[in-house]
Amino acid sequence: MRFVLAIVREGTLSAAGRSLGVDQTTVTRRLAALEEGLNARLFDRRDGRLIPTPAGEEVITRAERAEVELAALERDVAGRDTKPGGLVRMTSVPTLSNRLLAPRVGLLFETYPDIDLDLIAEPATLSVTRREADIALRLTRPTEDGMIARRLGAIRYAPYARSDLADRVDGAEGRRGAGDADLAWITYEESFAAIPQAKWIAKEGKEPLSPLRVNDGEPILQAVLAGLGRSLLPVFVGEAEPGLTRLSDPVTSRDVWLVVHPHVRRSARIDAVVGWIDGIFAELKKAGAVA
Repeated sequence: MRFVLAIVREGTLSAAGRSLGVDQTTVTRRLAALEEGLNARLFDRRDGRLIPTPAGEEVITRAERAEVELAALERDVAGRDTKPGGLVRMTSVPTLSNRLLAPRVGLLFETYPDIDLDLIAEPATLSVTRREADIALRLTRPTEDGMIARRLGAIRYAPYARSDLADRVDGAEGRRGAGDADLAWITYEESFAAIPQAKWIAKEGKEPLSPLRVNDGEPILQAVLAGLGRSLLPVFVGEAEPGLTRLSDPVTSRDVWLVVHPHVRRSARIDAVVGWIDGIFAELKKAGAVA
């Protein structure tokens, strides 16, 4: 279409080529390919000039219309992705979404009022590769090919119990109480036996184990708050709950990975959200909740 407009505006193949920065042969070849594809002759030669046929006039009308639309598109969109705005879909496990990200999202919106955030709290791993999310926070090293991944740090875990029950735990910050048997360990169900918290409880946690087993950190927190036992919680979670007491120093940790789809990594809205996440983890490192 660009070649057709150049031909009609310049009148000859050679002049059209000069205006487009190509040689006459290229213009001739492009015109022939378009005429063959449309199965119609677009120009007649008269007195050394190319005059549009009725079919050519139709093509020219459509091409001019397209040219106007493309110019408008360029004008409207140019620079849009350099300004932080638009929708970002982000997924993470519920504990990180509920306890880490959601309480701090106000700062993101205050700094970047044109950003919309879909925060998807999901124990299952949504696919960044299939664009189910633009950004993911993972507690395991990502395995998808081609994704941009970066380790943010290691969340530190410590044992916590409800404060009014902490004295029943042997060895809780120097306390001596009724003994371990009085306060059970709440742990994860079998399919999560390989995660660091479950491995530590299995190795170091003494009997009894709670009959409750879960698949996510959020129900563990709620069970501890309900007085059903003690368990390992992220330090940033445990220290934020006034009803909990930490029973010892952190005993294990778990890496957090940031995963971003490469097709959106350079956009301003993604940069803004990634910067917000980096700020959160810098805050946690300063507080000693992340190593």
